Amino acid sequence: KWLYIPDFYSEYRYILGTRGHRPLICIGINPSTAEPDNLDNTLKSVERIAHYNDYDSFIMFNVYAQRATDPDHMERELNRRMHEENMKAFEYVLSISEEQPSVWAAWGTIIEKRAYLPECVLDMIHLGEKYGAKWFTAGARSRKAGHPHHPLYLKKDSVLDPFDAEDYITTLKEK
Repeated sequence: KWLYIPDFYSEYRYILGTRGHRPLICIGINPSTAEPDNLDNTLKSVERIAHYNDYDSFIMFNVYAQRATDPDHMERELNRRMHEENMKAFEYVLSISEEQPSVWAAWGTIIEKRAYLPECVLDMIHLGEKYGAKWFTAGARSRKAGHPHHPLYLKKDSVLDPFDAEDYITTLKEK
């Protein structure tokens, strides 16, 4: 039932989700303390919204794999090795979709916490192109910078909207 990599609690997490033929891949910024059968409220929201939008499973993925319950405690500098492993895990997640992968950008304004995060997202966008990934958001985007809404406070019947992730991240990097 579960996809959980690594399959033990660690200071990093690459993948947490359920197995299915048509997963919704949700992208946050950094992993929480959630584990299989012990989901936090954010992951419960992700699961509800995935099912509402006719996906048979969900996969929580993150721009940066370091577990930090407070984003202010994330590493100040990019850990290149962890990022490379995260991109390998993302490619795996993209490859297991039996259809065109659906990627839900859901990181909120937290992307502004570290200068390396937009570049990590750009790497994800380029990997997604290889698999024909379609990007979405749910809920209102932030007014000022157009950041995708974080899933925690979304209604369970939130609809996914198409999202031009590359245009968004290019604009963000120019600021």
